[in-house]
Amino acid sequence: MPDYRRAWQQGGTYFFTVVLHQRRGSDLLTRHIALLRQAVREVRHSHPFVIHAWVVLPEHLHCIIELPAGDTDFAVRWRLIKMKFSEGIPARESRNASRIKRGERGIWQRRYWEHLIRDADDYAAHMDYAHLNPLKHGLVTRVCDWPYSTFHRLVSQGVYPANWAGGFEDAIAIPD
Repeated sequence: MPDYRRAWQQGGTYFFTVVLHQRRGSDLLTRHIALLRQAVREVRHSHPFVIHAWVVLPEHLHCIIELPAGDTDFAVRWRLIKMKFSEGIPARESRNASRIKRGERGIWQRRYWEHLIRDADDYAAHMDYAHLNPLKHGLVTRVCDWPYSTFHRLVSQGVYPANWAGGFEDAIAIPD
């Protein structure tokens, strides 16, 4: 069994990648975006955290969140978000014996990727990575065209220009 080590830092800022169990061909997260948003709102109400970045793709999401001072428990937040989202989805997914034994749904991968943000450069790199992800996966040709992203809020706050990572056609002048 692998030895998973989590970085627990009080009030830490973390980058996460959270993935559906049946990733291939799924659009569950974007199809049920309202349910996911509601789950996050409810968990933020009971277990506060600051959202710096959040990008939802059809079958996975990336985010950067900051925990309150003195708090290290991001795991309970993810457990609750996954649980609340899953409760709103009809139980039609296939489950293996292990998931049945544990009383788990077959919606989410059990684990997630977590990275403790170390400094301003690390923060900037992970902010860019999250917001570029829809472009990287070929879902859009311009970052601003992906609707399920904090990119739009960050543009309105002046963090990113609206045409940031706008696609190849914005990088060079193409004659008519």
